[in-house]
Amino acid sequence: MHALYPYLLATHIIFVVTWFAALFYIVRLYIYHREALDTAEPGHTILHQQFSIMETRLMQIIGTPSMVLVVITGSSLLHIQSQYLQETWMWAKLFFIVCLIVYHFFCLRIQKKLQQQIPVFSSTTLRMLNELATIFLVAIVFLIEMRSLIDMVYGILGLLGLAIIMLVAIKWYKSKRKA
Repeated sequence: MHALYPYLLATHIIFVVTWFAALFYIVRLYIYHREALDTAEPGHTILHQQFSIMETRLMQIIGTPSMVLVVITGSSLLHIQSQYLQETWMWAKLFFIVCLIVYHFFCLRIQKKLQQQIPVFSSTTLRMLNELATIFLVAIVFLIEMRSLIDMVYGILGLLGLAIIMLVAIKWYKSKRKA
């Protein structure tokens, strides 16, 4: 094994954590930003400006740089351990990572619309969208740890169960908030 491998792995894990932290938080900001668009003045303008600043700083300083460093360190690790490219679980993991990158850019698109004061989605839809990063995290971690096709099937079934539970919880929370 290459001498840099443990350092690359540690760096990779650190930036995975910071990237996910940004992805978890950014959609929460979008939810609050979306709700602020429906408030009366002067709150509307004040909240809109504050959320726009927070969203921009989060993604420019933490989110996007972390994503880039995850891809760089992950590619380096995969180059060192290239035999993993012969494994089905690795291709499934790479698929979920590509999905996560698409999700990241989708979030940036939502941010651009909100900063133009265009309400793309309702706050309820954004709450559901917020859970996508969790689903990707669970899928990727299970694939890394299980590394077999049958475990991938169980993991996907568990993931679907988790998605259903999250959907029910979101609906329950929405009904409780209205009460």
